[in-house]
Amino acid sequence: MLQAEAMFPIRDHNPSERTPYVTYALIFLNVAMFLITMPWAGGEVGLWNRLALYPVAVSHGDWLWGLVTHMFLHAGIMHIAGNMLFLWVFGDNLEDQMGRFGFLVFYLACGLAAAAGQIAADPMSDVPMIGASGAIAGVMGGYLLMFPRARVDVIAIIIIIIRRFTIPAWVLLLAWFGIQLVSSASMVDDGVAYVAHAAGFLAGIVFAVPLFLRRGGSGFWQRTHGRPPHAPAYAPSRIPPVRRR
Repeated sequence: MLQAEAMFPIRDHNPSERTPYVTYALIFLNVAMFLITMPWAGGEVGLWNRLALYPVAVSHGDWLWGLVTHMFLHAGIMHIAGNMLFLWVFGDNLEDQMGRFGFLVFYLACGLAAAAGQIAADPMSDVPMIGASGAIAGVMGGYLLMFPRARVDVIAIIIIIIRRFTIPAWVLLLAWFGIQLVSSASMVDDGVAYVAHAAGFLAGIVFAVPLFLRRGGSGFWQRTHGRPPHAPAYAPSRIPPVRRR
């Protein structure tokens, strides 16, 4: 998801008070499917091909199962590690607010919206689309709406300097969204479905609006100060930079 050489989150300061079973189950299922379908792990590459999403096929009404199954496939260690890290950081508090079934429906709906956006952008593409990035982008969009001022610890890597620090969630999430927009507009061809990321993110915001309004809209922000509605578990980070030799 977010470029590893730039900045990525490692935790927020308000982990959910209830066990996020659906978030854990999604992570487990993604990792299991990764191991099953990766040839180097003894997996079946043919299964990977059958479960991927092919925009041109869907545009002709075929291969429709790929709209769902592609969300549980990944192309490599960094691909799945980045996606699962973002789901781990941002999924639990949304699941806490939406309930387990509601969060699962939200997650899948965001993934479908992301796929629809990518197909609309290039309906005749025969390049397989895979990854949970679109669905997780939706989780990030929902998190932005519900908890814009949540404190998030991130690690930034700038050339040879590694530094961990804390920033508001809205800064990280809007910066990530901006990268997706710029990359999609510039037609970067690096195998990443930037349009799907942007579509999933916007869908997450839209799909979270009913919950936001039920919680009181801007009154929810005022009551919670824009953060998950329970006490923080971590103090702000004050860690000096580490330089590689």
